[in-house]
Amino acid sequence: MSSSCCTPEGSCHTGSAAKTPAATAAPESRTVVHQVNGVGSAHCQGLVTEAIAGVDGVLSVETEVGTGLVTVTTGGVVEDDLIAKALDEAGYEYAGRV
Repeated sequence: MSSSCCTPEGSCHTGSAAKTPAATAAPESRTVVHQVNGVGSAHCQGLVTEAIAGVDGVLSVETEVGTGLVTVTTGGVVEDDLIAKALDEAGYEYAGRV
């Protein structure tokens, strides 16, 4: 699933909702739901998806538009601080696990 959205500044970005299908996840995969502040209809959830998908060990990322909920499937343990750092670099605030 692809999404196209724009930042409040007007720049647009098209992001992929999943890096790889969750069905191909390794047996030791984990799925965690995170909260990201500032992800609403006026913000580009594609940037959040891309930022988290770029973290080593992340297999797939799904965002819920307007809620800030992000479901992340990883191939083992991925530290929350790595996700927080990637989000910070993309300009979003990581609020923690749900």
